[in-house]
Parts: sequence; structure tokens; C-alpha cells
Amino acid sequence: MTPEELSLAISACLKDAVAAGEIALAESAIPAEVRVERPKNRDHGDWATNIALQLAKPAGTNPREFAAILSARLKSINGVSAVDIAGPGFLNITVDAAAAGALAKAIVEAGRSYGTNTALAGRTVNMEFVSANPTGPLHIGHTRWAALGDSIARVLRASGADVTAEYYINDAGSQMNTFATSVYNRLHGLPVPDGGYPGQYIADLGHEVLTAHPDIRELTEVAALPVIRAAAYEAQMKDIKATLAEFGVEFDVFFSEQELHDAGAIESAVARLREQGHVFDDGGAVWLRTTDFGDDKDRVMIRANGEPTYFAADAAYYLSKKDRGFTEKIYLLGADHHGYINRLKAIAAAAGDDPEVNIEVLIGQLVSVNGAKLSKRAGNIIELKDLIEWLGKDAVRYSLARFPADSPLTLDPELLKKHSNENPVFYVQYAHARSRGAARNAVAAGVERQVDAQDSFDASLLDHATENELLSYLGSYPSIVAKAAELREPHRVARHLEAIAGAYHRWYDACRIAPMGEEPVTDLNRTRLWLNDATSQVLANGLDLLGVSAPERM
Repeated sequence: MTPEELSLAISACLKDAVAAGEIALAESAIPAEVRVERPKNRDHGDWATNIALQLAKPAGTNPREFAAILSARLKSINGVSAVDIAGPGFLNITVDAAAAGALAKAIVEAGRSYGTNTALAGRTVNMEFVSANPTGPLHIGHTRWAALGDSIARVLRASGADVTAEYYINDAGSQMNTFATSVYNRLHGLPVPDGGYPGQYIADLGHEVLTAHPDIRELTEVAALPVIRAAAYEAQMKDIKATLAEFGVEFDVFFSEQELHDAGAIESAVARLREQGHVFDDGGAVWLRTTDFGDDKDRVMIRANGEPTYFAADAAYYLSKKDRGFTEKIYLLGADHHGYINRLKAIAAAAGDDPEVNIEVLIGQLVSVNGAKLSKRAGNIIELKDLIEWLGKDAVRYSLARFPADSPLTLDPELLKKHSNENPVFYVQYAHARSRGAARNAVAAGVERQVDAQDSFDASLLDHATENELLSYLGSYPSIVAKAAELREPHRVARHLEAIAGAYHRWYDACRIAPMGEEPVTDLNRTRLWLNDATSQVLANGLDLLGVSAPERM
């Protein structure tokens, strides 16, 4: 019995009790699916629900009386072996071995879809993350949001949301001119300009510019800089995209800030917000009255000299997302961007959106790596591609995904390189590889999952204590995914995979899948192979949500 099946069964019992006059409750008040969770103490049963506490008041009764009525009906459900009322009205439900074990077959048959849900169906979400300036390579400051942002997008999609992952390219403004001048100076053997970009990568970009434009050194500086700016920008973005691909991060949209300016979107944004009464002129500048929406001060959109501010571009960009049909906009920003929260929410409110519904700003704390070396190519930073080469994509991504974004994090390379249970990513990946090895060994011994032969799978045989524990964790996986999506916390998936891995290793040590020696193959062997393969599937599904591979062998 899956948690979803139990949830629907409880809902059906509620409707029957209402129809029979046992509970005075409008049928519309009964949820289509009742939330069930694993109790903290497994001695209290396999599943628990607080539905009696939720509905007792509208039903005009106390929770324990409500729970007693519902309990009587739940006990008649096929597969439910016991129902106990605890505390003020919690219902603790125990299912029999056959009902619990049936989950193994259901997981294998569901395959990659197991764990997905429709909780966020109909939600259209734009997620902007990383958005590093195209003036240098991706570095350690970008790694956390690259890993977490991609994983958050994955868990949102697994919960039914329509998600567009977007990278905002800050390719407008003075930093791009400084970038071009840095490459120009390197091409001509000149020192780095004030505030310019040092590092070997600038020389490498100069070489690429020279390859594309062999006569670039013959042009005057005024003529050369636009050519260098365009060519170096293209080469640097190519490098950024290649690094993201190596890290397993995919973006649906790369959105250019410069295109906002070129399309007149800044002026249009100012005009639209002025029409709504939120723009005013003062001291020759154009302002947005963000204090009306909780910001600590009003913000300049157009300076007195006629130049738009970054804030004006932020407003135009938000309106672009709104115009493209994204009802929810999620921004993933670094630890130094706390000040952006109120101003972005003020933009949303000024645009007519609900800042508590239509925009969400997540802040990620800094990450460091013990023993990491500064990039030889960039000189003053730790490059992401160097981390990938040093520690591996899986180790970096998993380690970043298993902690909440708002906690400072220091990675231990020595731990991440260990092939032992101390290393969390190895622990989980090894469980998957071990399960695939166990399946190969079982098949070699003549054990096969006979999909068409129903009598080859006997769920009631999965009655060992370690099997009950493993099935418990496998059954909880869908609710973990849903919670991770709801709270934008993929670390919940990582921690649950570690629990599954631990339960699997204990089961593997206690229960044989393949028969010993000349023992015949029985339904117990076949049924355990289903459980083994169900574990493989859940581990693979969960690792995929984190952007981490599920190896067949290790």
C-alpha cells in the first residue's frame, strides 16, 4: 500500500462516514487526499494522520470522538491491520506485510515517475540563478546556486510546476567597457587598466579575439574596442556555458540585459509604472516610490544625467518576466544581496503583483573549500571548473545540495575523496551500485522478476524487520520530494537518500536475494529482487533530482 493509496482510502472513509450521518461535515470540506506521514516512533505504526484534529471543529465534535468514528471505518480497509488513537486525536495506522510489501512492485512499475506528484501543477515559475557577469569564468561564489538552483528547479518540476530556468546576463554597463579595455591592453602589452580584469584568461580571450579578427591590432583603440567587446563576450559566455554543462546545470533561457536597453524596455518600464502612479520626478531624476511597499527608501530609476540605474533594469526585467506569463518569479541571490529583497518585492507590488505570491527571493550563504587553490588561469579566484576537475561533479553537487542554502558551508576535500561510508555521496552512490550488482548476481543465479506471472511476487513474504524499515523509507520518498519542492529545500531529498542507503545496506546484510548454492529459486527470491530493484529506482530518481549520477558499478 503506497502512501497515496492510503491517503485516498482515508478520504473515502470520511465521505462514507458523512454519507452515513456519522459525521456532520460538508463533503466539500473533505480533502481529496489526506496527508499521511511516518510517525517519529515506528512503534506507533507505519503511518499517521492528524485529519481528525483538522476537521473536528467544523464537524462540531472533539478530535478524539472524530478519530474514533474514522478509526472504525479504517480498520475495515483491506491491508490495514491496526488503527490506534493517540494524544488529542492522532490516528496511527499499521498495515500488514502484504500491503506494505506491495509498494516494491508499485515502485518498479512506476519507474522514473515514482516520487513525482501534482502538488504544484498549473504553477508557472521563472527561476533566475547564477547570472554571473560575463567578464570572467565561473568561480566558487557561483557554485552553490548553480547546484542548488538546478536542484530546486528539478524538484519543482517533479511536483508538477512548469519551470523555466533563466540566466540573466549582465552584459550592459561600465564593467563591459572595462572588460573590453582589459583585453585590448593585453593584446598590446599594456598594463591592466584601473579596476580592470587581470589573469591569464584575459590573455586567452585576447588570443581568441585575434584568431577571429587577425587585423584587430591594426585598428585604433576606438575602432577596436567594440569588436573586442563583442568577440571577448561571446568567447567568455561560451566558456561559462561549457562549465555549466560540465556541472550538469541546464538553463532554458539566457536573457541579455543589453537587449532590454536596446529594445527600449527601460523607458517602457518607467512609463508603465508612472501610469500606475508610482513614479515621480525629483531633482532632475526619475524615482520609483518603493517606500509605499516596504522598502527603506525610494529608488532612482533614471539619474539626472539621463542614465538609467541598475534598479531601472531590474524593474524592466521583472516586467519582462510578468509579460512572458510567469506568475511566480524566484530569484536566487548571494549572501551580499539581502538589500535586494525589499526593492524587488517593491517592484513586484508597483507592477500590480502580490509580493507575497508572485515573487520569492532566496539568499544563499557563502561556501568555501578547505585547501582549494586559486586558479592559475584567473589568478585571484577559485574556478568552478577546477573544483570539478579536483573533486568531481557528483561530489561537489551532492555536497552543496545536502545543506540548507542559508547555512554557511565549508567543504572538506579529503572527506569527499574518500571511498568510505564517511563520504555521504559515496555512501548513497555505493548503495545504488550495490543494488545493481545484487540484481546482476541474482539474475545470474536464475532469479528473475516475472512481470506477467502474478504469483511470482508475494508481498507478504517481505516480513523481515529490515524489509519493513526499507519499505518505510521508500514509501516516504514521494512526500519528501513534495516537501522539498514546497520549501525549496532539496537537501531534504539528499538526507532521505542517505536514510534509504542505510536501510538498504542493513537489509542487504540480513536478507539474501539469490539462493545459496544449489537451493532452488523461490518466490521469496523473486520478491526480494523486486524490493532490491525498487530501492535502485528510488535512489536513481533521487540522485537525478540532485543532478548526481547513479553508477551501475563502483
